[in-house]
Amino acid sequence: MLAKLFYPVENPLFNYEFCKGYYPRIADNKMHGRVARLLVNPLLTAMEKTIGKSDYIDFMKSFKYPLAGEFSFRRNILPELRISSDWGIEIAILSEMQRNYSSNNICQVELADNYDHKHQILSIKDSSKGLSKMSIDIIKTLVRKLATQGYSFSKETFRSIKATYYRSALDLIDIYRSDAQMNGLKFDSHNEEKTVELFALNIMKAGESFFENPMDTPFIPTWHRVKSAIPDFLDRFKESVKADNKEFK
Repeated sequence: MLAKLFYPVENPLFNYEFCKGYYPRIADNKMHGRVARLLVNPLLTAMEKTIGKSDYIDFMKSFKYPLAGEFSFRRNILPELRISSDWGIEIAILSEMQRNYSSNNICQVELADNYDHKHQILSIKDSSKGLSKMSIDIIKTLVRKLATQGYSFSKETFRSIKATYYRSALDLIDIYRSDAQMNGLKFDSHNEEKTVELFALNIMKAGESFFENPMDTPFIPTWHRVKSAIPDFLDRFKESVKADNKEFK
């Protein structure tokens, strides 16, 4: 997996600055990856229908699995990279790539035929954890990124996005049901629809959060800012790592 992930940015004959990994989310004879399948994909479609065509949305839709946490990039990208501190991290990193680099410098690669990824609980009754919190963080990240590009969001916009999303997601469930049947996988239509209903509700929760705190900055400071504020930070960090290693040997 590492070889495939690093090869595109390490090969001197290639011109890639960033590589995004992806792989099938199938385990226990059923489909996983609910947030990507049932939230991100139909939400991007809903946003496109509601606010119009966007280079940013086209870019995000081009990734086979935008939430995959496996990626590699050249070292020169790191100092100015703004990394989100919540579950929107993968979306935020892709957004930074879209903002700062040409699509010709970005690629994606399949890392494995199958990979049993960590699975989160849905957490229907508690939006502070599980897939419920993850979905809210991701929605807010997408909205903020579009807002920085000049798109305006009102309460009516969020209602339209929610309604459009819900219909698009239900259509996808029908497609996934057929896909599961063709490949001999178990498929629970009831749980899939419960998940979509939760995500639709969380679109409105994310909208409320956006209106309550539109200036919220969920990013970890860039390395350039850290070094500016604490010039000897890297030396101190290195010494701390050495001390930890010595303590736990």
